[in-house]
Amino acid sequence: MEAKLDIKLSDYQYELPEDRIAKFPLEKRDHSKLLHFEAGQIEHYHFYDLPGLLPSDTLMVFNNTKVIPARLIFQRSTGAKIEIFLLQPIAPSTVINEIMVHHGPLTWEAMVGNLKKWKEDEVLERTVSIDGRAINVKAELENRESRWVRVSWDNEQITFAAIVEAFGEVPLPPYLNRKATQEDKPRYQTVYSKKEGAVAAPTAGLHFTDEILKKLDNYGIKSDYLTLHVGAGTFQPIKDEKVTDHPMHSEQVVIRKENLINFLNHRGNIVAVGTTSMRSLESIYWYGVKILNENDKHFFIPKLYPYQDHNVKADLHKSLTAIVDYMESEQIDEITGSTEIFIMPGYEFRFCNGLLTNFHQPGSTLILLVAAFTKNNWKNIYTEALSQDYRFLSYGDSSLLWHNKKTGSD
Repeated sequence: MEAKLDIKLSDYQYELPEDRIAKFPLEKRDHSKLLHFEAGQIEHYHFYDLPGLLPSDTLMVFNNTKVIPARLIFQRSTGAKIEIFLLQPIAPSTVINEIMVHHGPLTWEAMVGNLKKWKEDEVLERTVSIDGRAINVKAELENRESRWVRVSWDNEQITFAAIVEAFGEVPLPPYLNRKATQEDKPRYQTVYSKKEGAVAAPTAGLHFTDEILKKLDNYGIKSDYLTLHVGAGTFQPIKDEKVTDHPMHSEQVVIRKENLINFLNHRGNIVAVGTTSMRSLESIYWYGVKILNENDKHFFIPKLYPYQDHNVKADLHKSLTAIVDYMESEQIDEITGSTEIFIMPGYEFRFCNGLLTNFHQPGSTLILLVAAFTKNNWKNIYTEALSQDYRFLSYGDSSLLWHNKKTGSD
């Protein structure tokens, strides 16, 4: 299928004026604008109108990852600041959920600001206060070339999650071009965030309030939660004109057997809340295909795996059943995997027929996903949003996009 993936980056660019990038969140989360797209038609609402726009047979799938304050600032004795931006854990585990509750020394791959000034064997130290106790935190450069940083502290009762919460800074997207404020700590976080480990927010969820979630429930809209820990690679621009050459980032996905059973029992519309939920769901489908075709139980989806030829042509039910059967045979209720899935025009969606998402950067992997989902109507959608003064990117406005919307339960 490689010939069908001759997609040019230049076809997915658009002009985004600087003043259309939302630098700060609105005072009220659910007062953002909401663009509704269905079968080529565009209508304009506010986010608080969402419950009335969803069919009663809808299942909404949320990403409950929680952003960690991933920027750790240390100061050398000379006064120079060293910034450690946590990317992904290396040891004693690569599983983010396990690392966040770890009580001892650990190693992360990181981006390091002022790396040249951090000398070999130099230990950086910082004292932080947690529950009234002074905790001494140390950072050591374990591998300069790989940018592996070892972090330790002198109280084994304290988890790593508590350490980063005590002095880490919110990792705002680079395009906001400003320092994080105190307001960003709660606002660059969904109200339903639970599983710590993301270094970027699943921004489609930032519009939800507890009141909106309650209203959805009152409308009979079902909900489910899975976890994809959003990585910094989500902001990595595509630099290759042939987009399939782009080195797609890998992100950790956590699914529970309970999720799969809920999906198997659902017959109506499935709306992914955000591109991260979309990537997770479609990756789950391909994990089932991997089990059926290769008997490969390792949950890892390479970026172009969906575009390869597979002997077993599985529908969604068959794919999910294969995963459930495997989990039951192993007597496990949860699987942690990773995905590089690259969704672009030409992709056949197996899981979702609705997507709730913000407006994304020009020439990004997320624009390609939106283009695939809207059958290349993305230019019309984005032109309309710009003409109607929508706010763009992480703190911007929202859209509800439909792909083969079901008109009733089947």
